[in-house]
Amino acid sequence: MIFAANAYIIRHSNKFCRGSAFLAVFVCCVPHLVRAQGASQSAPVVPAWAYPGSATHTQVAPPADFHTPIGVFEGQSDVGSAVVPGSAGYDAGTKQYTIHSAGYNIWYTRDEFRFLWKKMSGDVSLAADIAYPDPNGYGDRKAVLVIRQSLEDDSKEALVALHGLGMIHLAQRPETNVRVTDLEFRIAGRGRPGGASPDSLVNVMAKRIGIEKRGDSIALFVSLEGEPMHQFGPPITLHFDAPFYVGIGFCSHLPDKADTAVLSDVVLENAAGRVR
Repeated sequence: MIFAANAYIIRHSNKFCRGSAFLAVFVCCVPHLVRAQGASQSAPVVPAWAYPGSATHTQVAPPADFHTPIGVFEGQSDVGSAVVPGSAGYDAGTKQYTIHSAGYNIWYTRDEFRFLWKKMSGDVSLAADIAYPDPNGYGDRKAVLVIRQSLEDDSKEALVALHGLGMIHLAQRPETNVRVTDLEFRIAGRGRPGGASPDSLVNVMAKRIGIEKRGDSIALFVSLEGEPMHQFGPPITLHFDAPFYVGIGFCSHLPDKADTAVLSDVVLENAAGRVR
């Protein structure tokens, strides 16, 4: 019928002043109509637990281990329930994780921070470049690379951190609800940009930090200015039962004010000796 209609319009175009215009529109539209009719759009897969309740279906809670992946991590959580909820996103093009978080600290006997995590066991290598977009954030804010036994705020943990003013540390909470202890490193250089004179001591912000778990030995790795990663200071010894949580996080060090950290080029491998 389509071809018959076209032929009829062509034959009678001298009788109908709009015949040729109609034909042009009709011919242009037909391929789109055919493609639309032939296109197959698969419906998104929705798990049964996500459907709302109805006469034939009862909605239930999602599985306990259900989380939305974010980059190489399985999920994200607000450890310690900060007054201001945190959030995080991942840009696959730039390979950047942007973390927004408040939180009083990652210290003492409990923590508050936004945590992007993956359940793992065995040896671990984790490293990331770290940047703070706002140069005026709180001096002790910290982006962290963490190994934790659980998502509870007082969990046993080992972590490395880059603080807002440049301090680096390797810290541990050796048991649940025990105060954190650490090894701290403050790095500075003379004659660097920003000094009032050649003798001024100017803080050095590390470009990249890493954490390695080799059995029960956990070490800090650093690249100050882009040189190959190298171990910094002595390791600590801490045992974790498998599985445990490994990931990245950030804490503004202000209980009611969120700040932002950007972690990029993240390396996460289930082996020791891969920090780079």
